[in-house]
Amino acid sequence: MRKGIYILPNLITLCSMFGGFYSIVASFNSDYEKAAWAIMIASVFDVLDGWVARITHTATRFGIEIDSLSDVISFGVAPGVLVYTWTLSSFGKAGWIGSFFLVACAALRLARFNVQMGGAEKKHFTGLPTPASALMIATTVLAYGELIEILEQRRFAKLAEVVGKDYWVLAMTFLLAGLMVSNVTYHGLKEANLKKRRPFGILVGIAAFLAIVAYHPALVLFLVSISYVATGLGEALYGLFRGKSKETPA
Repeated sequence: MRKGIYILPNLITLCSMFGGFYSIVASFNSDYEKAAWAIMIASVFDVLDGWVARITHTATRFGIEIDSLSDVISFGVAPGVLVYTWTLSSFGKAGWIGSFFLVACAALRLARFNVQMGGAEKKHFTGLPTPASALMIATTVLAYGELIEILEQRRFAKLAEVVGKDYWVLAMTFLLAGLMVSNVTYHGLKEANLKKRRPFGILVGIAAFLAIVAYHPALVLFLVSISYVATGLGEALYGLFRGKSKETPA
């Protein structure tokens, strides 16, 4: 600490923390859309601070600690407050217990990440990453109204009614909390080597994806978030059934 700290990566981390704090304030003011977007912006800064630290060779233990504290606020407390003030408050005790469970599991997930850093967490994630959990809640808030409208227009009235009852949001909150502290493996950007040459079609696909996001940002980001959560679960179930089939004698 006597040698000082690196300003740039830690400043980006503070920007992520500010996004989480702003989301909490917006949630208390019932401005749920701004609260959700603030969490998404915080996740962008969370990715940037790690990249900047690695590129500029300014990664320090202090930076790791402040990043974890920032993540607890932005991807633990902020989504917990958002989902509670948005809808879970109507469930009474079950609602705030679900919100607290989400915050507690996010803190436990980050503590485990710091302990396993350089080992099991070097290439992939053990358990759902806290930013992914927070983005799942944020995109749900943003796409909620549009999702119900689409279901009603497509004449899925019963499904729209089920979605409108919000019980699935409570169940989703407990599921996300459990996945964060589980041993389910999730892939991350660390596994994608961006320095290698890739086929030209990948760049075209990325451009097409960005165009789709620009057309329906809330709905597309919601589908991306739920797909990422489901991918880890799908791989875990596939591995479980595959292991059982090998144990069965021919």
